[in-house]
Amino acid sequence: MTEYQPSIDKKLISELPKVTFPGRIIIIYTVEDARKAISYLNTCSVVGVDTETRPSFRKGKVNDVALLQISTLDTCFLFRLNRIGIPDFLEEFLQNDVLKIGLSLRDDFNMLRRANNKDPRVGNWIELQDYVSRFGITDKSLQKVYAILFGQKISKSQRLSNWEADVLTEAQQLYAATDAWATLRIYLELKENE
Repeated sequence: MTEYQPSIDKKLISELPKVTFPGRIIIIYTVEDARKAISYLNTCSVVGVDTETRPSFRKGKVNDVALLQISTLDTCFLFRLNRIGIPDFLEEFLQNDVLKIGLSLRDDFNMLRRANNKDPRVGNWIELQDYVSRFGITDKSLQKVYAILFGQKISKSQRLSNWEADVLTEAQQLYAATDAWATLRIYLELKENE
């Protein structure tokens, strides 16, 4: 098994080259497009998953999840949940046997549960924050784990942007796709060295 450093200094990360998702990004605005995307994703054995929610700067106010990202190594689907909700077939995908990799899944699950009152935790999920500890990695953030494994930096500059905007900027699209894709890359890299 490969030995990994347990943690990385934030200053070191700032000096690393930046990485962004290299594949194609498909934004899902309609239930029909969502159905086609899920039909494709059901043929995959493993995917990376993440969500984005418009930040609230008022105490006690929490916005609904606006975006669900599901990524393979070369394609990332951005589901605009603020437009299409969570159709039954999407919910079924989240609960089926396709292996889904995420980081800080408890937060994502809570947001998805708020959106449709159902618990997505059933199904085939791996929480990276738990998984990386098997390899001696103590850092838990996506940016730090990715830097430890690949020597590259994931930019977090779009994190607090408006995920409910009518049109997502190219920077938002890249940020969202990179996060979901990075969880998958981390898992596959570690799995290979298990």
